[in-house]
Amino acid sequence: MKKAKSELNDWLRPGYERSDFGELVRGKYAKRIRESTNVIVLDPDLAKAFPNDEAVNNALRGLMSPTRSSAPARLKRKTKKATVKRRAA
Repeated sequence: MKKAKSELNDWLRPGYERSDFGELVRGKYAKRIRESTNVIVLDPDLAKAFPNDEAVNNALRGLMSPTRSSAPARLKRKTKKATVKRRAA
């Protein structure tokens, strides 16, 4: 059995007015989504040098490893002995 066609072309149910809803904004959350994504697009010349994601990750890890070992001493974690001595003083 087919449904009877409704002549009403109104999207809102009775009892609702368009003024009950705030102003609609197209693409309201587009900027937030763009900032939260972690997709990086390589330039064509770089894409030729790195055939897959593993190659890119290995290259980036290679760049990071010298930086980790040369971190300033103030950023390194303090030992428990240093903390205990400071509290006792």
